[in-house]
Amino acid sequence: MRETSGYFVVKQKAVPEVLLKVVEAKRLVESGKVMSIQEAVDKVGISRSSFYKYKDDIFPFHENSQGTTITLTFQMEDETGLLSDVLKIVADCGANILTIHQSIPINGVASLSLSVQVLPTTGDVSEMIEAMEAKPGVHNVKILAQE
Repeated sequence: MRETSGYFVVKQKAVPEVLLKVVEAKRLVESGKVMSIQEAVDKVGISRSSFYKYKDDIFPFHENSQGTTITLTFQMEDETGLLSDVLKIVADCGANILTIHQSIPINGVASLSLSVQVLPTTGDVSEMIEAMEAKPGVHNVKILAQE
């Protein structure tokens, strides 16, 4: 079987703890809170070998999304102003809305797909998605595609 360098979008709760610790160690080094890789790995509780094994293969989603188009899909209750609230979350994050497709609500729930251009000035896309998921009436926010 041929190995490819494909990408996957996985929610944080599904990522093994060692990979999350690698991300944290990288963040500590990049922020200057520690002076060496050894200090960073000691602080997060992993070995240097684990750090070096995974350091180039794991990074927060927002670091790899600049300059891309992300298509989200989700369900939304048929409530006045809810779509406006969701679009405000995107605007507050500094992303550019390219397309909005909404179905006619059936049993009070509409399906939406939203294509968003991630700009160099766009904030953390993960936080944007979390804010959408936290909005009452919005359900099952998923990343459908990233181009």
